[in-house]
Amino acid sequence: MGDPARIWKFGDNIDTDALAPGRYMSAPIHVLASHCLETVRPEFASQVNEGDMIVAGANFGMGSSREQAVEALRHLGIAAVIAQSFAGIFYRNAVNLGLPVLECAETASAQDRSAASLDAVSGKLDLDDGGVLNCTPLPGFLMQIVNDGGLVPHLEKRFSAGASR
Repeated sequence: MGDPARIWKFGDNIDTDALAPGRYMSAPIHVLASHCLETVRPEFASQVNEGDMIVAGANFGMGSSREQAVEALRHLGIAAVIAQSFAGIFYRNAVNLGLPVLECAETASAQDRSAASLDAVSGKLDLDDGGVLNCTPLPGFLMQIVNDGGLVPHLEKRFSAGASR
């Protein structure tokens, strides 16, 4: 069995330049992802595990509209981003690319590197210290897009289901 999911804690205003540094934008995704958040936490890309989650403050994903910011997180295996608030375009890109993003006012009580488990449907983040963060779950129609792997796979699924009728 693998390691339990851990929380990677970040503050406010994490921008897309930190998530997907401009100088690596023309590189393959594995190279770009290896530099994800290096200006904020140099160890992040090399130590994050599949299933880990980001818990952050306000305005996560601010800055440019680059989809690669979400792609880098997905490539690294991030299971969800929980933040006090999101930049609008990052939020839309995350849903469109199948990454769960949940707003939660009380992210301050989550501890960096602690184990946690998320029920994205109910919005409950169970912390290893026994605490629970009650996040705002994605509306059902957005959760369906995320569960289908993003907007394109969701539309392909809907159109193929319609064609078979």
